[in-house]
Amino acid sequence: MELINSTDNNLHVSTSQRNSTHFPSIPVSNTMAVLFLFMSCIFGTVTNGLYMWVLKFKMKKTVGTLLFFHLILSYFIFTLTSPFMATLFLKNKHWSFGTVMCKVINSTLSVGMFSSVFFLAAISVDRYLLTLHPIWSQLHRTPRWASSIILGVWVSAIALSMPSMVFRETHTDLKGRVTCTNNYAAFSNWEGKKSQTLSKQIHTALFICRFLLGFLLPFFIITFCYKRVANKMKEKSLFKSNKPFKVMVTAIISFFVCWMPYHVYQGLVLTKTQSQFLELLLILTIVTTFFNTVFSPTLYLFTGENFKMMFKKSILALFESTFNVESSTEKIQNLNSES
Repeated sequence: MELINSTDNNLHVSTSQRNSTHFPSIPVSNTMAVLFLFMSCIFGTVTNGLYMWVLKFKMKKTVGTLLFFHLILSYFIFTLTSPFMATLFLKNKHWSFGTVMCKVINSTLSVGMFSSVFFLAAISVDRYLLTLHPIWSQLHRTPRWASSIILGVWVSAIALSMPSMVFRETHTDLKGRVTCTNNYAAFSNWEGKKSQTLSKQIHTALFICRFLLGFLLPFFIITFCYKRVANKMKEKSLFKSNKPFKVMVTAIISFFVCWMPYHVYQGLVLTKTQSQFLELLLILTIVTTFFNTVFSPTLYLFTGENFKMMFKKSILALFESTFNVESSTEKIQNLNSES
């Protein structure tokens, strides 16, 4: 995933400013991005952490719980990178974490993106098989089968994220600002004609691959599966209300809305377009992708009554145990003081 790059021509950060203990002036759009990233980090870490705890320790190990656990794990990993993104915007896109972290953070973002969209597609396929092929599902749909799917998703996501590990480098631009960006040609001479031509070709190939495998194919799978599931349930009169249908439509729309700005932004970066619109689109991309890490788990998990009921029970039990420990501690302290 490539949200950290050096496409901004409107930022003037001199070497003296960079070495100063004071931050340079921050545009309003950057301030909004920083606030949103910190909020999404706090809220996303807490909620996704709670969801994983309930799925792992409070619910029976099934195909559904396994898939959802790893989906939320991918969101959790994605959320952990948001403080680095916030710091980047706080410093007007000056990268201060070094080359190794430049590679690691971008690779982590990429793994989070690919794994989350692949798990969403896998969940839609699982629901499709469960609804339209119940006999096959009864025979083959087991936790072991789900574990194989999960392993395949993680391996695919890591493999598709390797370009970030290979091509990401730190580079000091003409303004004295250290940027975390791609050197697709892998040459020390970034400005050479041969380097620029090769870089363009590799960048185009990676963009097409990322768009097809990271958006178009999963979007097609999710849309196809939920459409067939909705038609089957309507045909068998399994809908007691319009809620399941609305959830399916919301899942499709949210996937499109949350990920389309990212791919549009990457397409504009490929054309080397420099405009205020590109900067606004970057902010929108950050908002939609990180909002997705909080919204999607809630959408998918809380449509199931079992999870909703188990989540409420687990949270109540957690608070009860916490308060019981506190009250016991207070009693012990009182006894000690009396004696």
